[in-house]
Amino acid sequence: MPTTGRDLAIATARQPVLTAMSESIDCIVIGAGVVGLAVARRLAMSGRETAVIEAETAIGMHTSSRNSEVIHAGIYYPQGSLKARLCVAGREALYDYCAARHVPHRRTGKLIVASDETDLDRLRQIQQAALRNGVDDLRWVDAQELRALEPSVRAIAALLSPSTGIIDSHELMTTLQSDLEAAGGTVVCNSPFVRGGHDAQGLYVDIGGDTRATVHCRQLVNAAGLAAPTVAAAIDGLDPATLPRAYFAKAHYFSYQGRSPFSRLVYPLPTDGGLGVHATLDLSGQTRFGPDVEWIDSVSYDFDEARKPGFVASIRRYFPDLEPERLQP
Repeated sequence: MPTTGRDLAIATARQPVLTAMSESIDCIVIGAGVVGLAVARRLAMSGRETAVIEAETAIGMHTSSRNSEVIHAGIYYPQGSLKARLCVAGREALYDYCAARHVPHRRTGKLIVASDETDLDRLRQIQQAALRNGVDDLRWVDAQELRALEPSVRAIAALLSPSTGIIDSHELMTTLQSDLEAAGGTVVCNSPFVRGGHDAQGLYVDIGGDTRATVHCRQLVNAAGLAAPTVAAAIDGLDPATLPRAYFAKAHYFSYQGRSPFSRLVYPLPTDGGLGVHATLDLSGQTRFGPDVEWIDSVSYDFDEARKPGFVASIRRYFPDLEPERLQP
């Protein structure tokens, strides 16, 4: 869901000019995606002078606005991992935040389906792994109950996750930005990070764009998303052995025109690198299918319509009545 013209106009109107940033500031956050905005919000609300620098013309132009907009329950992650711990705690914190700040969202629930007998063991393994992660509300659904819940889905069993939901990612980001600014923080777009390091005055950041500047700070947060490895490599003094590598997995989505065949999210079993071509809903009830996974060498948003037959085959495993002509990139 790329940023719309309306979103861009709102975000751009809020941006202070770079010269408004002092030569020294307490905290600089690189990247105005959902993570950068959330981190900056908390820093500013704790009383710290905080600025977010963003290379693009508006907030959330990359991964934060190009995803399924799902609030995940924490089902799949390795036990004890940060993802497992933070997803379970984070989903409840996010639901509470959305309710308090009136961010559009809904607990739709999610079904993970077993298409045939060979899938049953993996489905049980997923249930046990989720329980170890603290996801204790998953429920086994047999074929009869599944038909009652989702008549269009064909499967022999499923796991129902009532804690899974959907969210308006744009409203979430603009609300985080509003909180940040209310606490005295700023978001400065068209201001790419160039390099950073230490000098006699402490930590510095060179900022590019129309108005170039060097700004000193006490704390620097790398929340640059897809660009985070590149940013890390441009900070002098970091041990090269600790720098992360970049791996780019490109995903495609197809919307399904007309009335949605589902009232919940519907997922097949996970695949390598992703959760399989699943069906999600947006807050208006529109269905979209995806993502698939295509490993590439660099960031690209080109859409390959030749992948549609693969989508059709994957979707028909759990939705045999799919009408391919209703799939739109």
